Amino acid sequence: MLASALGFTAMTTLIKFLGDDYPAALQTFYRQVAGFAILIPVILAKRGEAFRTTRPGILLFRSAAGTLGMILSFYAFQKMPLADANALSFTRTLWLVPLAAFVVREPVGPLRIGAAVVGFLGVLLMIRPGAGGDFAVGWPAAAMLASSFLFALTITGMKVMTRDHSPMVLLVWAATLGLVFSLPGAFFVWRWPEPIDLLLLCLMGVIGTATQGFYIKGMSIGDAGAMAPIDYIRLVFTAAAGFLLFDEIPTVWTLAGAGVVVVSTLFITWREQQISRRGKAGHAPPMARGARTEG
Repeated sequence: MLASALGFTAMTTLIKFLGDDYPAALQTFYRQVAGFAILIPVILAKRGEAFRTTRPGILLFRSAAGTLGMILSFYAFQKMPLADANALSFTRTLWLVPLAAFVVREPVGPLRIGAAVVGFLGVLLMIRPGAGGDFAVGWPAAAMLASSFLFALTITGMKVMTRDHSPMVLLVWAATLGLVFSLPGAFFVWRWPEPIDLLLLCLMGVIGTATQGFYIKGMSIGDAGAMAPIDYIRLVFTAAAGFLLFDEIPTVWTLAGAGVVVVSTLFITWREQQISRRGKAGHAPPMARGARTEG
């Protein structure tokens, strides 16, 4: 999880550094090219198995939403201070609460609903509608909020797809369709990169793919409740990178709002973990349930 946080910081730093010359849509294309290139050996080895699916419609929707979400997030990272954009990116956990209720039909209690409402109040604290300034409501902040919603949609779709699809199949489809869907946006803003810029764009894509892999690995081998707080160290890393490399200083409003969002999302993560544990205990044999109660 620490490697994921460092990788994310490096990737967003490159996004911002290259943003003056390469629009978000073009950067997204190179990010998808790198991700697809890394998976070519897997595709060649698995062949038909890598693309076997019974729900192509959901895969198309997930990839379209994910690609658009990536373009919007890259735009936000280019135009906003790194710490501010990163703080808003954590709202995807807040979006998962209503999506779980209306899309996946999961029961959502008042505690999680209340935490989501408090989290969005933290967002309002950060963007301060009508206050003016660099972090007032504007296209970059709106883009990051929309991106977080789209990424929450892809996560919700993944919950549905993992019932009968392996993670590798989902990753291959996401990389392949993501490359296809990123082509039109890149075409309209295309420019041939300088050699050093091409190296940095490819490096950004490789780091982005590795960051995703580190995150999945950390969450798979560690307890989700313990791993989630570590992910928030990204706020510290990106704030440091913004200060040292781009002379960005987070405002007190950003820090206060980010704190509210972090606490809210951590509570939602903890609450979902508690519900999951109760569900597993409810399906355990009677003796096992008794042993857990006594423990």
